[in-house]
Amino acid sequence: MAATVRYADTAVGTELPGASFPVARVDLVRYAGASGDFNVIHWNERVAASVGLPNVIAHGMLTMAEAIRVVTDWVGDPGALLQYGVRFTRPVVVPDDADGATLEVTAKVTELLDDNCVRITITASSEGQTVLGKAQAIVRLA
Repeated sequence: MAATVRYADTAVGTELPGASFPVARVDLVRYAGASGDFNVIHWNERVAASVGLPNVIAHGMLTMAEAIRVVTDWVGDPGALLQYGVRFTRPVVVPDDADGATLEVTAKVTELLDDNCVRITITASSEGQTVLGKAQAIVRLA
């Protein structure tokens, strides 16, 4: 668990520790089982290609969940997350190989708000392309 992040010690521009999250086909199977989202584009290359996708893609909600981990790991308490929203701009394409895909996530404090809250802007990319747009979270700090 991370050390307690204090509002008084946080400034606009504070960069959170970034992270890389591997995404393999087995992760998609596990997520489908946990979420109940068995959409064929998440596991069948032929169907994914038939609808214009380059390959099987990660679930958007899986991508979103991995990205917010940078924020909850930094604040040390998932319950401190008050608001989170994104726009899905590109899918995370997951090849069927030993490497799969990698989701790269960075974040920084972009606004100090009332009641010990801060707005954090998150950047998430895969293969050098942004996959989440307008990704922002509001957390309450100690």
